[in-house]
Amino acid sequence: MKPPRVLIVDDEPGIRQSLSGVLEDEGFSPAAVESGEACLEALANERFELVLLDVWLPGMDGLETLARLSEIPVPERPAVVMISGHGNIETAVRATKLGAFDFLEKPLTIEKVTVVTRNAIQQRRLALQVENLRGASAHPHRIIGESVPMRALRQQMALMATTNGRVLIYGESGAGKELVAHALHALSHRANEPFVEVNCAAIPEDMIESELFGHRRGTVAGAAGDKVGKFEKADGGTLFLDEVGDMSLKTQAKVLRVLDEQRFEPVGAPGFIQVDARVIAATNKDLAEEIERGNFREDLFYRLNVIPFYVPPLRDRVEDIPLLADFFIGEFAKSYARKAKELTPEAYQALRDYHWPGNVRELKNLMERIVIMNPQVRIDARHIPLNPSRRSLLERHSDNFGSLQEFREAAEREFIEKKLEENSGNVSRTAETLGLERSNLYRKMKALGIQPRE
Repeated sequence: MKPPRVLIVDDEPGIRQSLSGVLEDEGFSPAAVESGEACLEALANERFELVLLDVWLPGMDGLETLARLSEIPVPERPAVVMISGHGNIETAVRATKLGAFDFLEKPLTIEKVTVVTRNAIQQRRLALQVENLRGASAHPHRIIGESVPMRALRQQMALMATTNGRVLIYGESGAGKELVAHALHALSHRANEPFVEVNCAAIPEDMIESELFGHRRGTVAGAAGDKVGKFEKADGGTLFLDEVGDMSLKTQAKVLRVLDEQRFEPVGAPGFIQVDARVIAATNKDLAEEIERGNFREDLFYRLNVIPFYVPPLRDRVEDIPLLADFFIGEFAKSYARKAKELTPEAYQALRDYHWPGNVRELKNLMERIVIMNPQVRIDARHIPLNPSRRSLLERHSDNFGSLQEFREAAEREFIEKKLEENSGNVSRTAETLGLERSNLYRKMKALGIQPRE
């Protein structure tokens, strides 16, 4: 871990220089600016755990600067210690009400500065831990499910979360990959540090390099100032690369270099920035197949795939559906101030019988819709608007089969198409799932009129 970052804000060059020297000797990483305006600009571009802030500053004074710092969201907000050569009780009280940790009077001593700095940083870290625990207690079972695959997943998470090994999470869209990434971070030694997320599929190709590594003013079209990249924001914490399979080959090469060297160059910057971030990646694609097609670098795959996780689709853990449904209904009932809903056994059975192509995300959205649209407390099967296209083959076409052979072929066709869909069109993996040779599956697909995905 890097040493704690401390920002010194004082208009006297001698104070800035002497405090920087003391803090550096004591194992901190100091930076110094001369005004409140420069302080806010520095905090917009870099993360500090503590600000040593002089009360009397030109322009925006220390108390006004402190009020602006108190508006920063809690995870990024630094602790603040006020410094003054003309301190009085009234100023100290105002500073405390605005959230200052302590108040130091000049002339400063090495012992006093060191002790207060350490205490302020420790207090800030403890406060963040309390916030994390409150969030955890509000949702004690964020990874919900008692099925065999979910118990195995939680066991694997408990074993691997405390390591710094890179993680690659596999799973279909909506299965809960992002949730697993958040949980791994929360269980790790980096839990009090930033969790920074990047959706590689949602960022345009011409912007992703700037998004990941940042840029300097004037080097990117429309950039009026410097931009801090996601890698730098995640320093000391976790960087989550969601849908990493959609990253371009050019960007993959640069990410590979960062993973190897733990440093990068912002766009237009003259030098490198060193970072310590644990990388967790996720994908709904078959990366082995993407490598064969030339769409994904094999060397990057091996760097990311140190600890692989697989999040099963909802249809493979149907016994968890009632638990998830009850959890989501309870959450949305509280959120919308509605009466708690109760699902009947028939409603639970309807949920179990559904295919869930959208996985847990689809179930969550459905429960929200039920809470909003249904005034009654008791919810039965007729209140659950599931896609009729997912009804059984016999229910949909009971009058269309002239013989058992026709029904058998239709059932085989639908079953194989379903398995192909589950395996993202990968014929080899589908054949393995079905217990067939790849060549036999190809022949059967041809006979049934199923076209392999290009």
